[in-house]
Amino acid sequence: MPMPLALLRQLQSSAPTSAWGSLFEHAWNICSAPLHVEKASSEVTKRDAEIGAADLFLATAGWDLWRSYEAVVPRTADALASWWAARGSGRAVLVLDAMSLREVPWLIKGAAERGYTVHQARATGAELPADTTPFAQALGFASRGSLQNNGGATKGRLSGAATDSTDVPWEDCAAQINASQDWLLWHHWPDARLHDLSAPGHGLAALAREASEKLSSDAFWSLVHSLTTGRRLVITADHGYAASGHFPDTADPAQAQYLKDRFKSGRWAALADLEQPAPGTWVPPLDLHLKTTHADAAFSLGRRKWKSQGGYPTLTHGGLSLLEVAVPFIELSRTGGA
Repeated sequence: MPMPLALLRQLQSSAPTSAWGSLFEHAWNICSAPLHVEKASSEVTKRDAEIGAADLFLATAGWDLWRSYEAVVPRTADALASWWAARGSGRAVLVLDAMSLREVPWLIKGAAERGYTVHQARATGAELPADTTPFAQALGFASRGSLQNNGGATKGRLSGAATDSTDVPWEDCAAQINASQDWLLWHHWPDARLHDLSAPGHGLAALAREASEKLSSDAFWSLVHSLTTGRRLVITADHGYAASGHFPDTADPAQAQYLKDRFKSGRWAALADLEQPAPGTWVPPLDLHLKTTHADAAFSLGRRKWKSQGGYPTLTHGGLSLLEVAVPFIELSRTGGA
């Protein structure tokens, strides 16, 4: 599906700040529209393909926009820190690891059905690389694991929060939310499932079905209820993911070999780990060298995959595409909550 002409004209004539704002709004509007459970797999796949036109622009005519990403895109860690400071007390953050904009409809629908007020719902930007540890570090923690068992209580930018990092069922998470005024809970779903579903024959459709069940369940909303008891809650993510099983194969043998040599089955690589750190000579490029806050690295650009040992994963993250870097930022409260 082609990119809307109005968006294309705006991207061609706007400064980077406006261009990125338009791209995030475009992705949000497509992904956040209401979904029906019985159509989840097909509709999510259709929406992913629709956003592909914007990714094609960002990998061809607009690839240089990525060099402005860190300077102009409002990033999730900064948005959380600002929100936390402005609230003062009665705060909670639920990080769902690797949740993308694709999962937004279930959160919006569930909030409306269960009597929550949505104070803001928008897309914010992941760190680069779009991976777990850079986000943890942007919040002032050494890693996701350092939050376990309240290990982050005296650290980081979300001062005073009781913390945990876990992959236990929603019910068990809800049971551990105590009376602390402030909470930061980092759950490992759906990131752990990205790896389980990355083999051929699984991927996006399977995860879409699972997300519709998990994020519509009474157990999940019981956790939200616990977190919003006396607190305002933000539900967000550290990064999104690429439905790389739907990416086209890199047809040119030289290009495919170049990408395989640099990235193996991944989406980014530190320059220090590359045998040949110099970029290729193709225009537009296949990858970009970016020196970000977290890494001096090469990043796979856009939607492409290549043959690699064991097969290229059908779900992955860390590269430069919209749904890897744009994540939900949803602020909720309920009557009797905060």
